[in-house]
Amino acid sequence: MRPGASPGAGLAPERTGTLDLEPDPSGWTGLDQRCVPVAGVLTTVTVAVLGATAVVAVAAREPELAGPVALWTLAVALLLVGLAVATSYARWRCSRYRITTDRVELRTGVIVRRARSMAIERVRTVDVAAGPVLRAFGLVTLRVGTGQQRGRGEATLRLRPVERMEADRLRTLLLDRMRSAGGPPAGPADGRIAELDPRWLRYGVLTAATPLFGIAVLAVVLALVDRPLGGLLRAVPPAVRIVLVVLGIVLAGTVVAFLVYAETWSGFRLDREPGSTLRVRRGVLTTRSISLEERRLTGVELVEPLGVRLAGAARVDAVATGLLVGSGTESTEHRTLLPTAPRRLAERVAAVILGESRSPTAAALRPHPPAARRRRLRRAALVVGPPVVALAVAGGATGTLWPVLLAVALLVVGGPVGAAVAIDTYRGLGHAVVGRYLVVRAGSLRRTTVALHRDGVIGWTVRQTILQRRNGLVTLGATTAAGRGAFHAHDVDAREALRLAGEATPSLLAPFLVSGSVSGTVAGSVPGAVPGARTPGHQPRVAVSGRQQDQPGAEEGRHPGDTVERQQVEQHELPDRRHHEDGTRRP
Repeated sequence: MRPGASPGAGLAPERTGTLDLEPDPSGWTGLDQRCVPVAGVLTTVTVAVLGATAVVAVAAREPELAGPVALWTLAVALLLVGLAVATSYARWRCSRYRITTDRVELRTGVIVRRARSMAIERVRTVDVAAGPVLRAFGLVTLRVGTGQQRGRGEATLRLRPVERMEADRLRTLLLDRMRSAGGPPAGPADGRIAELDPRWLRYGVLTAATPLFGIAVLAVVLALVDRPLGGLLRAVPPAVRIVLVVLGIVLAGTVVAFLVYAETWSGFRLDREPGSTLRVRRGVLTTRSISLEERRLTGVELVEPLGVRLAGAARVDAVATGLLVGSGTESTEHRTLLPTAPRRLAERVAAVILGESRSPTAAALRPHPPAARRRRLRRAALVVGPPVVALAVAGGATGTLWPVLLAVALLVVGGPVGAAVAIDTYRGLGHAVVGRYLVVRAGSLRRTTVALHRDGVIGWTVRQTILQRRNGLVTLGATTAAGRGAFHAHDVDAREALRLAGEATPSLLAPFLVSGSVSGTVAGSVPGAVPGARTPGHQPRVAVSGRQQDQPGAEEGRHPGDTVERQQVEQHELPDRRHHEDGTRRP
């Protein structure tokens, strides 16, 4: 890698001025010309499905209009298909790419010509994907990404489509040149790490998306066949109607969720390839191949949604630089190294990925103080209490009974449920330093356990709200260049947070400590001070026996070097990291 190049750097700036937008015929390659019929087929299928749905919906409500609507739909469909084919042909004629010894270049555009150039040393991912239509033509989409978190479209060069064998050749070529530009030398492949067990497919329905799928399917069905199905529902008693609707949502959601999970993860394989590269391959209709260099890996994350956790399963995601972040489907698919599988297997896979004999996520974690539980119980009361009071007041003011009954039902059902979720959330809190890793766990409806390499921590953030200050709690965040950028331990005792940060990164935190020790009572923060030293004129502000006092260098009847026992730390802030040079680097 060139001096000064950052592993998290994004796409190199587009060259201007000296870059000729008219490609030199030598060295440039065009996209596969079969992109034209592919565009025609995709557009035809799309407009056929949408047009047929529109015609059926109109015919069900106004049968006499079905004929004219069908003719207009056909005319619009032919026009759209023609436009798609013409656009694809023009795009194919104007698109060229080439791979040199140090750059990947792509030139596109029909009306507005565009030239983009990416340094190979900044390439982070080389992914191959193919939908059913592309697979039928023997084509794939090759995506070369830098992992830039902002401007996602600018951080990816997409070659669509290219022939499958050509995509494999380009992928191998790019990975080899990435290693020669700054990666480790190629070594022997470790082979298969994990592959799909058909029994894992049952976990696909244990997600929050299952009822949403069911509601969507039921809404579409009711819109298309409203007359017969709506008449049947209106003919039955209300209680039976509710039961039928709920059963329909559950059944439809289960079927759709199972099919989506099966299509996404069937054929899953996780391999370690030469050069310490992890490769994930999966998919039935749309196949995907995602590569991740292990030198970009900073840790792993075990994800356990509530339903999956109750079934004893978990998913393994990568915490690495150069990957998309966010809550979108594309981001999740790039991070996932192992789909939902039995938790013991997930921990074994995580251990193999990290090169450990035992996964750090399986270690026992330190619990958080009881004040954290009380905060979550108060939050649950604030969620349930106001609606109950509002309904009761509305019922009393209007003299109607149903608001009062609804308030009682909400209190009887919502109270215990809210308390159970609050207690489960508290039990999910935990943190520890396990060998080379900082482990943090949090969440109830979506519990996550992160094992972050300690060398990957580049800073700490300490946040304390007014309510946290009253309970002596803080939220400690470990800042990193990988994943979401920071991982937090919520509602930790203030002294325990300082001890945790000091144990995880002693060389990073020690220069900022003024007095005391990492394991005990540290107060105040002065840039550049050394542990145990007292800065002239600086008197740490602490709380002794519940009262805030200025702590002088010596108290009456006590030697100046003795440690003062503090029951509550009022405030602790880390100074700007610019005053300290961190010499630790992730290997």
